[in-house]
Amino acid sequence: MRKKNKRITVENIAVTDYAAQGKAIARLDGKVIFTEGAVPGDVVDLLLTKNKKDFAEARVIKIIKPSADRVTPFCMHFGVCGGCKWQMLPYAKQLQYKQQEAEQNLVRIGKVTGAVMMPIVGADEQVYYRNKLEFTFSNKRYLTAEEIEASPMPSRRMQAPPTLPGEGGNLENISEDSGEAGFIENRSSEISTPSRSPQGRIGGAPSLGFHAPRVFDKTINIFECFLMDGVNNRIRNGMREIAVENNYTFYDIKEHTGWLRNLIVRYCTTGELMINLCINYEDEKNTKIVLDALLAKVPEITTLLYTVNPKWNDTIYDLTPQVYFGKGYVTEKLENFEFIISPKSFFQTNTKQAEKLYSIARDFASLTGNEVVYDLYCGTGSIGIFVSPLAKKIIGVELIDDAIEDAKKNADNNNIAHATFFAGDVIKICDDAFFAEHGRPDVVITDPPRAGMHEKLVNKLLEIAAPVIVYVSCNTATMARDIFLLSEKYYVEKTQPVDMFPHTHHIECVAKLVLKA
Repeated sequence: MRKKNKRITVENIAVTDYAAQGKAIARLDGKVIFTEGAVPGDVVDLLLTKNKKDFAEARVIKIIKPSADRVTPFCMHFGVCGGCKWQMLPYAKQLQYKQQEAEQNLVRIGKVTGAVMMPIVGADEQVYYRNKLEFTFSNKRYLTAEEIEASPMPSRRMQAPPTLPGEGGNLENISEDSGEAGFIENRSSEISTPSRSPQGRIGGAPSLGFHAPRVFDKTINIFECFLMDGVNNRIRNGMREIAVENNYTFYDIKEHTGWLRNLIVRYCTTGELMINLCINYEDEKNTKIVLDALLAKVPEITTLLYTVNPKWNDTIYDLTPQVYFGKGYVTEKLENFEFIISPKSFFQTNTKQAEKLYSIARDFASLTGNEVVYDLYCGTGSIGIFVSPLAKKIIGVELIDDAIEDAKKNADNNNIAHATFFAGDVIKICDDAFFAEHGRPDVVITDPPRAGMHEKLVNKLLEIAAPVIVYVSCNTATMARDIFLLSEKYYVEKTQPVDMFPHTHHIECVAKLVLKA
């Protein structure tokens, strides 16, 4: 280990194991180094990004000897985009490490013992599996090291590390001078209208794609993405062409200027395609121009909306999308059930794997037709409706009003008369009067966000004391934390991870908790 320009590098070190959240492990003099961009079996040079007494964090700066497990990434943006960081790993190895992480979290954090930990359910399709993507417009395009080196604007250059062959990390400058990734800023002052500015010059570098990892104000110009059917490339690239041809301004998140903000794509297995263009302010004339041009380029669009977002953040849940073309929503299918998805509704982003996930949840619920099932964080009602043929009654609770409206429509459209949905906080809704009217739950299905359940909800579940809880999680660490809190009254009978997101470190998992005697 040696210091170089105030930065510590570690040379010729072996990467021996996988840790969690996409990081591998190297060890030096008893210290564990959590490493980004490495595969177990690699021999690498590392740059430490954090150095504590008991552990360190690092990223790869040079691969000395690649692991025998490495494979060639298939995406042109790999190593820069942070979306599919595990493309250099064979899919079987990805599943192995995800299974390992899920089990370790349940044992280490959740203190789970004696449970049957079933093998992870892999995805039949490892590309083109997402039904939703969101792209961001930015007037600051994230540049690779090679682009920065070639830039004729030395005053605007910022050092970025080199792209490593097969590296799964991102290009991030961690020099102590600037701490920023490379970019060329759109500094043009020749603006004819608020929505327009000159483009295609070295001083103007608009970008439409994904945010650069850990860099909030720059995006990577994405030209090809394997997360969704190729229609996403035609939409995104077509939208970029329209914007540049018309000199539309791209959003500057620091200055809160620029017109075009986000492009949200939802493409269902039914073939229905919904696009929502988010803009910074109303501009009726240019909105019509851009939306008509997009419809001409992508005639497969079945619903086209735009949302005016004058806020500093990108969330649209407190805004009203405007329907420009189509019915204003799309329909997706899970098994024989149809689900309406509006622009603000949550729905699992991998439809085919969602069927597997929900099938496991249904199996874990062990329904006989006599049970009252509470579906918490129910969204558009997808899990509750999916298990409804085997339940006596479904009660769904969700905070987002629009999602509950979709859930009610979905129940009606699927001829499910024994499902009722409520908008609000389950902690406030589930009181004695509510139980008296709707019945106490025999089974609770909870599908919280990545942060897991609020401690107050955990306490409410302990108070309700349903015989069975089926926990559907997108974060095994927070699920394990909640399971530990629930262990006061519950034990875990079995668990099963599901891979919803191939080539990433993200893991879904289902756990069955049973009330102790």
